[in-house]
Amino acid sequence: MERNMTLTEEQRSEVERQLAAIRRGAADIVPEEELRRKIERSVVTGKPLKVKLGLDPSAPDIHVGHTVVLHKLRQFQEFGHEVQLIIGDFTGRIGDPTGKSETRKQLSEEDVLRNAETYRTQLFKLLHPDRTTVHYNSHWLGKLHFADVVQLAAKVTVARILERDDFAKRYANGLPIGVHEFFYPLMQGYDSVELESDVELGGTDQTFNVLMGRVLQKEYGKEAQAVITMPLLPGLDGVNKMSKSLGNYIGIDESPTDIYGKTMSVPDALMIDYFRLATDLPDEELHRLEAGLADGTVHPRDAKMKLACTFVRMYHGEAAAEEAEQRFVAVFREGELPEDIAEAELVLSELTDEGGAVRLVRLLVAAGLQSSNGEAKRSVEQGGVRLNGARVTDPNAVVTVGDGDVLQVGKRKFARIRLR
Repeated sequence: MERNMTLTEEQRSEVERQLAAIRRGAADIVPEEELRRKIERSVVTGKPLKVKLGLDPSAPDIHVGHTVVLHKLRQFQEFGHEVQLIIGDFTGRIGDPTGKSETRKQLSEEDVLRNAETYRTQLFKLLHPDRTTVHYNSHWLGKLHFADVVQLAAKVTVARILERDDFAKRYANGLPIGVHEFFYPLMQGYDSVELESDVELGGTDQTFNVLMGRVLQKEYGKEAQAVITMPLLPGLDGVNKMSKSLGNYIGIDESPTDIYGKTMSVPDALMIDYFRLATDLPDEELHRLEAGLADGTVHPRDAKMKLACTFVRMYHGEAAAEEAEQRFVAVFREGELPEDIAEAELVLSELTDEGGAVRLVRLLVAAGLQSSNGEAKRSVEQGGVRLNGARVTDPNAVVTVGDGDVLQVGKRKFARIRLR
């Protein structure tokens, strides 16, 4: 790569502008000086950078946590660069072993392709289609001969593969590791070799995988890509990373009401992270909001409503955002109940203990508001359950219910009891 490129003052300013935007929210840039030189070359030559993101379609729904890297890709596109979106229809048959304590079940080709098509539909809610090239890595990985695979495997030592924390822990604990799992980071890295990527993005949990692209590009005599890792967005519980399996997620394909309501349960301490990493809010507005929260001139509730509106607007449009906010204000701030509360028909004799009272936890499950007694108990303990508007916090509470009583869990789940 050219190391002594002469730039005009205007070009130098453009390089700094791009770097400043790219740094926003990034956990790490490896190495930043190489990224700078790549951007300088692009600015001088007018040739866009090829910016890669790999996605294994093991689950078909994208949530706000996934969009952290997508927003960074969108920034690159705004600067005129091209996105290489890799749908891992080949690597997806193995499944990314990152963070797993056991071998993942391999997906069928039909499952992978069906999930991949869903991804394509959702991804273009954020990315410019005309600046995105979608690749399926089976197009090159599926054509490798066994001799090619042996050559690929010879580029990396077992010791290096075992540097991965998840592999190291499984090996130390005597847990099985399939040999095919070792090939996952090699195949992901080989994608960068095939496409000659300039930059690759990934979450911090993907650091080992995305750095493998640099290693293999060098081994195959290519210019090494720069790597940008992005933080993992905590979920609505404020503890674990956002995950559909944990139920602490906001899906971008969910209804405006659900997106708005879920966002209002984001922990106050995480609001700025959500704004910075998962929205298109301009830097100036973000700084004003952060300063207002710090000095008390902005109420956390108002900031959270702005966040909720922003998410709904991004995925459903301005009109839907306004309607979702009006509904939220009417229902939750003014104490009104929604007009379309689902009814739960219950046979009281099947639920009551002696004396005609019902355990609240059992009632929540019977009404379909919770899936298990354990889930219901946690909701009560966390203060998320109301009966006829009154909060109940005792997980062992026994209540008396009548026809027409309203149960509420959190800010979005309601059921009107109908006795028969």
